Amino acid sequence: MDITIIPVTAYEQNCTLARCESSGRAVLVDPGGDPERILEVARDADASLEKILVTHGHFDHAGAVGRLARDLGLPVEGPHEDDRFLLDTLPQWCAQVGFRGCEAFVPDRWLTEGDEVRFGDQVLQVRHCPGHTPGHVVFVHERDRIAIVGDVIFQGSIGRTDFPRGDHQTLLDSIRRRIWPLGDDVTLLPGHGPTTTVGEERAHNPFLQGSYG
Repeated sequence: MDITIIPVTAYEQNCTLARCESSGRAVLVDPGGDPERILEVARDADASLEKILVTHGHFDHAGAVGRLARDLGLPVEGPHEDDRFLLDTLPQWCAQVGFRGCEAFVPDRWLTEGDEVRFGDQVLQVRHCPGHTPGHVVFVHERDRIAIVGDVIFQGSIGRTDFPRGDHQTLLDSIRRRIWPLGDDVTLLPGHGPTTTVGEERAHNPFLQGSYG
């Protein structure tokens, strides 16, 4: 699986283009904005877009989903339905921060723990990781040892929990139960900032030491 990280918007949110090498079929994960730039990168990568995946409903991750899905006729999968309240109010959130062109949307498929997402010859495992938002999901490619983790965990940090229906303890529990068991060698692709690994964060992330290390 080929991975291209596309930082978008003033929030430097990492939209991920994941492309199946054998088929050329691809998915966009969290196209939060700058849709023209995202499509240019996809064309340069010779990627045939098959669907859009969403980790959670915050505007910087979902702001361009509705427009891209409508313009390209792509199905949307994710997040978990507990983030419906965020997607329903997406235009209002975008207006507050000056994002233009945001559209509310309803995913073609809500995701939950244990689901699979397929594109080309690739399979992504779905992990439900609430805390940053109640419906946050993570996408795991077991063969390539990669996890697209949105705003659950970052290099040296974790997701904020001061937004509506965020919960700090729930987030810590999600990391312990859903991220640590992936294995120390798994590369984490966070929604902001550089990539890291499970092992690096288990050993050094200051928010995850003690009983959570």
